[in-house]
Amino acid sequence: MTQDNNKEAPLGAQALFRGLAVIDAVSQGADSLAAIGSAIGCTRSTTHRLVAALVQADYLRSEAQGYRLGPRLIELGYKARAEMPLIKLARPHLQRLADLTQDTIHLGVRESGDVLYIDKLSSTRGLEMRSRIGLRMPLALTGIGKSLMLDLPAADWQALYEEGLQRRAGQSGLREEFTPWQDYHAQMAEYAAGGFSFDLEENELGVRCVAAPVRDTGGEIIAALSVASAIPYMPESRLEELRPVVIRCAADVSAELGWRGR
Repeated sequence: MTQDNNKEAPLGAQALFRGLAVIDAVSQGADSLAAIGSAIGCTRSTTHRLVAALVQADYLRSEAQGYRLGPRLIELGYKARAEMPLIKLARPHLQRLADLTQDTIHLGVRESGDVLYIDKLSSTRGLEMRSRIGLRMPLALTGIGKSLMLDLPAADWQALYEEGLQRRAGQSGLREEFTPWQDYHAQMAEYAAGGFSFDLEENELGVRCVAAPVRDTGGEIIAALSVASAIPYMPESRLEELRPVVIRCAADVSAELGWRGR
């Protein structure tokens, strides 16, 4: 969100857009006036005024290490999450799945080319994963993201696959080699036919998961849920054992939303 994007907007709206752009920039790691100004395309003086106003309103906080997101955003984030009916409807089913498996449970929705994690129940095995509520990851690189892709045409699978490859380049904690497109396409076709998907360390080294889509009353995929764990607790045999369990859980959540199956 830069000056070029909002220069046609009324003056008041321009200031609002710039303020939102500052928040976006800080959320993506810009922590100095220079970095924020570069990200939003504003002069240092304009950037300073915007940042100072946001700090005063608690949308940002100033620390010795630089600027960080402020407590007001945390408050709004929790309010927004609490107002999502999907989370309330799904939580009892996710809890039962967590109690049964003792593994990490995720609930996510699609945001453009990403999966956005909107709920997480941590494993009782003492394992910690990098996933967290509010985190975005490329759809094609996660089990839960693949489940969100199941109804898409193959051309969209490939576009999201290529986007995922570009975004994973240079990241640490990932497998050195990623599944070739032809193999990935074959996997997605199998997943689409079976109504599930696997993550075989594509998203995080040493972690596997099994996921399934959640549908609304019209049958559209609006979310997905997953069970994830470290490889010692998630051998291939257990992936297969959990597949019908996860599909059933997703179907139960879908039923809460009015979906009655084909």
